[in-house]
Amino acid sequence: MSDTVELNAPKTELSAKEKYYLATPMQLMWQKFKRHKLAIVGSVILIFLYTTAIFANFLTPYSKSERFSKYAYTQPSAIHMIAEDGSLHRPFVYGVTSRRDPETLLKIYTEDTSVIYPIRFFVRGSKYDFLGFIPSDLHLFGVDSPAQIFIFGTDSIGRDLFTRTFHGAQLSLTIGLIGVSLSFLIGITLGGISGYFGGIVDTLIQRFIEILIAIPTIPLWIALSTALPRTWSVTQIYFSIVIILSLVGWVGLARVVRGKFLELRELDYVLAARVSGVSEFTIIRKHLLPNFASYLIVYVTLAIPGVILGETALSFLGLGLRSPAVSWGVLLEKSQNIQSVAIYWWSIIPAIFVILTVLAFNFVGDGLRDAADPYKK
Repeated sequence: MSDTVELNAPKTELSAKEKYYLATPMQLMWQKFKRHKLAIVGSVILIFLYTTAIFANFLTPYSKSERFSKYAYTQPSAIHMIAEDGSLHRPFVYGVTSRRDPETLLKIYTEDTSVIYPIRFFVRGSKYDFLGFIPSDLHLFGVDSPAQIFIFGTDSIGRDLFTRTFHGAQLSLTIGLIGVSLSFLIGITLGGISGYFGGIVDTLIQRFIEILIAIPTIPLWIALSTALPRTWSVTQIYFSIVIILSLVGWVGLARVVRGKFLELRELDYVLAARVSGVSEFTIIRKHLLPNFASYLIVYVTLAIPGVILGETALSFLGLGLRSPAVSWGVLLEKSQNIQSVAIYWWSIIPAIFVILTVLAFNFVGDGLRDAADPYKK
């Protein structure tokens, strides 16, 4: 019996080792990525942000352009469950009354505790196209008229900041994906050509890269942005900003790809593929790029927040997207005056979403960087 136990014990241990050594690189990367707690937190935050951006029309109580002129610069609505008399209710908001401060002339809003408006779910409101093509007017929550609910307060002309922040995510988050995709393609293509073929092509591409690196990034952004006609539509300006950010964002990747290609192109298996008559494009696609695909994945996750910050900075300075477009940068443009921020502090709430997005992408990139070498302990 003891011999049988001794024979079976190593078998279980070997089975665990076999699972490890027989696992694919992607499986090993996933196992290592799961152990990075901050990367998991970052992934959850990004999933939440992109989900809210996709379903912003449904999740918010109003349309992004809907105005409530009587509620300009209203502070965030307080949500209650216990009334003034101590009774317990479903979540509700009080009615709001306003008065003008005789000294500062600022409008002051106070709660009218005599009137309760319950928060209702799945209410009918402003019309929109769900997912861009399904007509609907259903919203996740709202309150009965004449009350209004402003979770993040309102802006200078009475538009709901909660609604505009979630709609702003649609532009701010997608501009990062599209911008990095373009710069990724340019960097991979020019860097690969430069490193693989060398010669005069390599020299010309590298001199061009050095010229771009020598130009300060922010002044270049500003110069290109101010060249955009003020009469262009929101869509034209959006794609122009994407192209501007992409044109100056590919040089670092191109240099890394060139260095990797210079290192790998002389290896035995590449020379064997070339002698066997394999096309240059197939060698690059099947033999060279997969060797540092993990780096490319990490590059993408770390480059996206850079593009988001670029768009936010340009729009904040009034050089990027402009109203009626809604992005986090456009929303923060009204926060340039420190005095107004001190009084209407809720106007900088979109900045919190920018910070969360950048941190989340950095956490995910850090986790991918650790998981890129799955055999390293």
